Amino acid sequence: MSKNGRLKVALLAAAVALTGLITAGPALAAPPTVTAAASQAQEPAVPTDFVDLPTSPLRPEANQEVTLTYRNTTPTTTTVAPQLLVTSPDAGPFLSPSDVKVERRTGHGCWVPVRLGSQSGTLFTDLVGAQRTLGAGETLKERYRVTVLNPEAEGTVEPRVALYGA
Repeated sequence: MSKNGRLKVALLAAAVALTGLITAGPALAAPPTVTAAASQAQEPAVPTDFVDLPTSPLRPEANQEVTLTYRNTTPTTTTVAPQLLVTSPDAGPFLSPSDVKVERRTGHGCWVPVRLGSQSGTLFTDLVGAQRTLGAGETLKERYRVTVLNPEAEGTVEPRVALYGA
């Protein structure tokens, strides 16, 4: 299977797993007390497309800053989510979340840790918590910092933006 095929399967599986965990969590904690329409409104949206941004090799010698920039060129408001992928080499070894540290820069200039998911050798940042609404003509700009913790780790840093909607 090609790297892109493996990545698509991994991300689809992760989206399905996250959706199942998020929707099952409250259902297991308490008896249902909301209407079906209200519970559907709380389910996380699934991306309808992705915009891939320029990639770069994972650099073990220094902190690597990555800026994700996306402009909403549509005439309507749209929901987007920045995402950072760190993919393993096709032949392995596969990366684990302990191999790298990812941080996101806040609006106040502080770096905060970002938890990574892992699927089939691809590390990824969460889409659900990263969703933003952009008005027509607005631009999303997110900065990340990737630090390699395992000097033998190899891979590619692949920023992208998830798009939601019809």
